[in-house]
Amino acid sequence: MDDLAFLTYTFISIFVIVNPIGGVVTFISLTSRMTFEEKNILAKRAVLLACIIALFFAVTGKIMLNLFGIDVDSLRIAGGILLFHVALDMMFAKVSGESITENEISQSQDRSDIWIFPIALPLLTGPGTITTVIVLMGSIDSIGQKFLVIVSILLTFIVCLMIFLFSRRIYKHIGYNGMLVFTRIMGLFLAALAADFVTTGIWNVYTALSSTA
Repeated sequence: MDDLAFLTYTFISIFVIVNPIGGVVTFISLTSRMTFEEKNILAKRAVLLACIIALFFAVTGKIMLNLFGIDVDSLRIAGGILLFHVALDMMFAKVSGESITENEISQSQDRSDIWIFPIALPLLTGPGTITTVIVLMGSIDSIGQKFLVIVSILLTFIVCLMIFLFSRRIYKHIGYNGMLVFTRIMGLFLAALAADFVTTGIWNVYTALSSTA
């Protein structure tokens, strides 16, 4: 896989699981009582924190796996199962419990730190996103491709920031039904990514066991 194809693959993989368009409705509901300026400040803080969290796990993920003696293919299989569960929620246009629950949304309405929880974590950078960046980084040895994963993370959250800054305008033009359609499409892509994670992980584990038998 050449660099451009790899960059495209990693960007789509991370963007689909972060799903900023799907998070617009939740973001708008949490910031409905805020002024335009307050909403934009909160968006910048939340996206910056989410990006830092994703970058942290991208850089340290392999070290954590080695520390706990977990193979990247084992995480790939477990992560694929998790992502498939999230994908099903997205395809049925439900709020995924992996990201945020309806109860957490209602309890966050009057808090001043909602840019930390639940927007940055886990709405934008939940277990699915963390798993995805760790698997992507742990699956390659090339420094150049690792750099491309970092670039993909940065690009994803730059796009995410733009979407959140213009969230009310986007919602006005696309509408709730448009958001549901986009979320279902992203869910389909995420299901395909989850299937790839699981099948690749199982095959790599089988190959490793066969070579040692």
